[in-house]
Amino acid sequence: MADPRQRASDGRTVNIDCMSLSEAVVTYLRLKGDGKGVTFHRAAERAYGYLIDTCGDKPLTSYTKADANAFRDALIARGMAGSSITRVFGTVRSIINFAANEEGIELTNPFAKVYYDRSAGVSDRQPIPVEAIRAVQAECYRLDDEMRWLVALVADTGMRLAEAAGLLCEDIVQDDEGNYSARITPHPWRRLKTAGSTREVPLVGSAHWAAERLLTAHEGSGLAFPRYNKTDTTNANAASAGLNKWLKIFVPDGSTMHSFRHSMRDRLRAVECPADIVDQIGGWQTEGVGHGYGKGYPLTVVRKWMEKVSCRS
Repeated sequence: MADPRQRASDGRTVNIDCMSLSEAVVTYLRLKGDGKGVTFHRAAERAYGYLIDTCGDKPLTSYTKADANAFRDALIARGMAGSSITRVFGTVRSIINFAANEEGIELTNPFAKVYYDRSAGVSDRQPIPVEAIRAVQAECYRLDDEMRWLVALVADTGMRLAEAAGLLCEDIVQDDEGNYSARITPHPWRRLKTAGSTREVPLVGSAHWAAERLLTAHEGSGLAFPRYNKTDTTNANAASAGLNKWLKIFVPDGSTMHSFRHSMRDRLRAVECPADIVDQIGGWQTEGVGHGYGKGYPLTVVRKWMEKVSCRS
């Protein structure tokens, strides 16, 4: 029988007859994937599949820097953008590091610090001009259906599409003065991108209109957008595909639903809104230790700035 041991570069004897990559993926998904959505599992399985296709299913300690470089070249050959390659490499590193730690395997992960052009194939997302936002909103009011309610909600809030598509009607609240706001919190069917994404956003302009239409249509209960929540996970990809196809005739080339988010940041800058209020509105991470203290700005203060940039006439 062949000796499963080999000499590492520092003279240590290491066991190469250890957990394989396929076994590592099973461990990773069983432990770290518990309670995670389908997107997490698909990302791990996709990255694993790419690596198996390129380098084969080996013991974790058998992968080399040459394998990592070959993997990079294979992803580039697939036509992947730099941002996609970054995600795939990040997932592969996580699988190997997690499984090795669980099994007590000492290794230097060869998939770390691999060079490639991270900007390759990535186009800058352009904000949507205010006049184009007004044109989109006018069409939303005219068509007045569930898809357009979602567009109108995002257009005047800068919410992430998944945040809006996964709302319950109960997440849309009205105060004594008739103002609406959306409480963005995690749900089993729609997790949030970061801890700072939990927030309450005033609904002004077209978002106020969308809130009224949603609550009327669903009598104030249940999912706000059931068409994008037919399974146990909010299908933001389907929403993005359908809405972007409709949106492109009204907005500049390259603009998408996500561009409303970029536009909101620019619109708030244009009225000299304080940066930490901008971050609170969008659920962006604000730098600095001090910003982790307190509960943030009152909703009345945030609403004042949102009303200044509302695009609805």
